[in-house]
Amino acid sequence: MVELLIAASATALATGLGAIPVFLLGGRAAALRPALLGLAAGVMAVASVVGLLMPALDEGTPEEVGLGLAIGVAFLVVARSVLEHRRPGTGLRAASLRTTVLVFLVLLVHSLPEGFAIGTAYASETAGLGLFVISAIALQNIPEGTSVAIPMEAAGFGRARQFWVAVATSAPQPVGAAIAYLLVEEITQLLPVSFGFAAGAMLALVAVELVPQALEGDRRLAAVGALSGAAVMLVLSELLGV
Repeated sequence: MVELLIAASATALATGLGAIPVFLLGGRAAALRPALLGLAAGVMAVASVVGLLMPALDEGTPEEVGLGLAIGVAFLVVARSVLEHRRPGTGLRAASLRTTVLVFLVLLVHSLPEGFAIGTAYASETAGLGLFVISAIALQNIPEGTSVAIPMEAAGFGRARQFWVAVATSAPQPVGAAIAYLLVEEITQLLPVSFGFAAGAMLALVAVELVPQALEGDRRLAAVGALSGAAVMLVLSELLGV
């Protein structure tokens, strides 16, 4: 459990790394956003299929995995509808501040199923799966940190706040990891459902948040980012034997 909490906390800290390009480039970092969001989408899509859905089918029946998948998608869709985008008010600082709050809340909710994925992977006996899922979550957390830091920079917040607010968006990950791990350890039949839930939530996040946002900018950069992210995770999967 201690090892799991340390690993999940490390993925949360990785979100803060996404603020570094904003430190260095300021407002110009927004130009990198399509590539970074594409990278996150590629990483999460491959991790969801290779690291969650395929092991889930090895552990349980298609019906159990499908149930978890449906619940995961529903969870993400409901959470997103609760935090539906609102049109910002007038003024650059007001708009940037509202955008910061919105992005923070959306990422805060999204990080919980990512924690479930970490905890479920740790509870599995599949060799290398825990490290694979943790690497995927940590990599996709970095662009999320950039998404938080860009509007904060425009709103006039300092570097320290940008870093720690980015990290705070992933604060639920250790909590979600511990909950999933304990539940699966206590009730082994939950493993395929838990895998399916985490995969469904992550795939829904890719479809309704990451891909549309990435395509709002330079689509070529978004495509390069997505292909790069997918390639990195496929190579990592081969190296870890997942």
